[in-house]
Amino acid sequence: MEEILHYPNLNTVLMVEKALKEAETLLTREELKQKLPKQVMHQTLNIILDYLEKRNMIIDGHKGILWIHNPSQKLKRAIQRGTEI
Repeated sequence: MEEILHYPNLNTVLMVEKALKEAETLLTREELKQKLPKQVMHQTLNIILDYLEKRNMIIDGHKGILWIHNPSQKLKRAIQRGTEI
């Protein structure tokens, strides 16, 4: 396993979340780095993306990264019931 040199702080995680939420299309890691107001180490960004993916907030695929989290209670209830909105 790769040794982690730098863990992200909360401000960095929130900065990445905001950039992903505001993106209207898939973003590559390089495009995401360009959208961030501050520079983030590649390893730190990977830790954040791994965390967000484990929490089912993003999809990180071979074509890019996409924000998928939707906090809508109406949507959650519809999914639980298995009905269309």
